[in-house]
Amino acid sequence: MDITLLTINNVWMMLCTALVFFMHLGFSLVEIGFTRQKNAINILFKNVFIISIGLILYALIGFNLMYPGSFIGGVMPDYFINLFGLSLPENGLSPAYADGGYTYYTDFLFQGMFAATAATIVSGAVAERIKLSSFMIFTLFYVGLIYPIAGSWQWGGGFLSSLGNQVNELGETIKEAGFYDFAGSTLVHSVGGWAALIAVYLLGSRIGKFKKNGKLGVLPGHNIPLATAGVLILWLGWFGFNGGSVLSAEPGATSLVLVTTCLAAASGGLTAFVVSFTKYKVYDLSMFLNGILGGLVGITAGADQMGITNAIVIGAIAGIIIVFGIAFLDKVKLDDPVGAIPVHLFCGIWGTLAVGIFGKMASWEQLGYQIIGVAAVGTFCLLSSFAILFTIKKTNGLRVSKEEELEGLDIHEHGMDAYPDFRLNQH
Repeated sequence: MDITLLTINNVWMMLCTALVFFMHLGFSLVEIGFTRQKNAINILFKNVFIISIGLILYALIGFNLMYPGSFIGGVMPDYFINLFGLSLPENGLSPAYADGGYTYYTDFLFQGMFAATAATIVSGAVAERIKLSSFMIFTLFYVGLIYPIAGSWQWGGGFLSSLGNQVNELGETIKEAGFYDFAGSTLVHSVGGWAALIAVYLLGSRIGKFKKNGKLGVLPGHNIPLATAGVLILWLGWFGFNGGSVLSAEPGATSLVLVTTCLAAASGGLTAFVVSFTKYKVYDLSMFLNGILGGLVGITAGADQMGITNAIVIGAIAGIIIVFGIAFLDKVKLDDPVGAIPVHLFCGIWGTLAVGIFGKMASWEQLGYQIIGVAAVGTFCLLSSFAILFTIKKTNGLRVSKEEELEGLDIHEHGMDAYPDFRLNQH
């Protein structure tokens, strides 16, 4: 491996890092677009806080906690030797690091962008009624500890990565099957989705969302054009999210991943719009947009494993999941303003299982490994997020007061309006 190839690979990885960073603008726009204008600054503050504190936490503790090895089943002393801060290895800037795919610092920054995404997912689900201080406390623990621990189980060489390992007659470890999550349908998206589910349950619904007669209240988003722009930015950013997960600029693998990612997104959006039109007799743009995101999340676990047809099918099924997932949440009175739970949790689970159904190693055995991975990460995230959020609820409190919610978090928590010349009191 020469320095020229390392440079090409590293430039591609840095470009992908920039695209994943750009996704945080997409998440912000989707969230403020699907919610009311009186909470726009609050939402933007949360998203800026997430990326800022997420990078610091990942530099100080998360990166070393996640790599190399596993928090459970790894060599525990490693964590006490180099737990805090970034320690550049001797080969960290040479072709000897990561098979010449990128440098140590690029490795950290690319992975750090993923880490912040988990809390961003939760931000959308709890929008318009969570205390800012409580959300920031939650982010510290979830991004700083929970995400890297769960990630270490697979990407850090932990017990999920060793599922299916066998030893041959020479004593060499071979891997014919095992849990597989290419870019994080489970390890990123469902990690955020499980926490979002617990948070929505503990918080309760927004005032006016579910009426006493059992009917849904109408709490429309204030700027659907912004939400649309956000989804298109996320679609673009996913080229870095999945494309960078090849971990090099290898042309064949990279181009396949970009194609399957794009086709699943298009298929998810189209299917969601068709199914929602069939069900509700309206051309629902919000369903179309969430269908695109569902398709992107669904393909993320196996974007490098799928052919063209399979990518389209995976996206289509994700689109169906979006429509019925949103309807299900409404039926059980769980208030998710942006559809984060159907997109990131439901479609994250689907995408992970799809590897065992459509991937190159598709088999009942592979599907079993995928189920084990989903169950392990899900159990850990449910228990940990409940422990964190329930403790916060009993100490600092989770929810703002009725007056603050009705008048808007922007005025009460930030002392300003996103649109000072066009303030509307929305109750």
